[in-house]
Amino acid sequence: MPQPLTEDAIRTFAAEWYTALDEHIPLAGVLPFLTGDMELKVPEDTFTGHDGFARWYDAVTHRFFDEVHTVTKVEPVIDGDRAVVRVLVNWQAKIWDPPAARSQWLGFDADQTWTVVAGPTGPQIKTYVVNALDPMPGSAAL
Repeated sequence: MPQPLTEDAIRTFAAEWYTALDEHIPLAGVLPFLTGDMELKVPEDTFTGHDGFARWYDAVTHRFFDEVHTVTKVEPVIDGDRAVVRVLVNWQAKIWDPPAARSQWLGFDADQTWTVVAGPTGPQIKTYVVNALDPMPGSAAL
């Protein structure tokens, strides 16, 4: 039976999601955050389902390191077993492009809209859209 959606549950879920991304936990640990038919829209492409997400996750966990996501806003509008959530998050990371002598720092403020649904153990992401990705001063380009 699905767990009811609450503002607290969604805020906790968002924090746990970004901790999982920062720690690059194995894919099997990330998939429970997502519905099987989820859709991820990021600036570079759109990925659907667990297979699409797996391709994206493999790419980003091999490209970015020392990641830190700091959630600055989680605004859910709950309608029964579904919620539309505005998420603002600051993302900082490093990249290294061989054969460069040094890594580069990345810093962006991301404006996102998620649709979450009530899942068997709590919220799950059905749609995840990056609306805007604004670079911080001094950030390298993506």
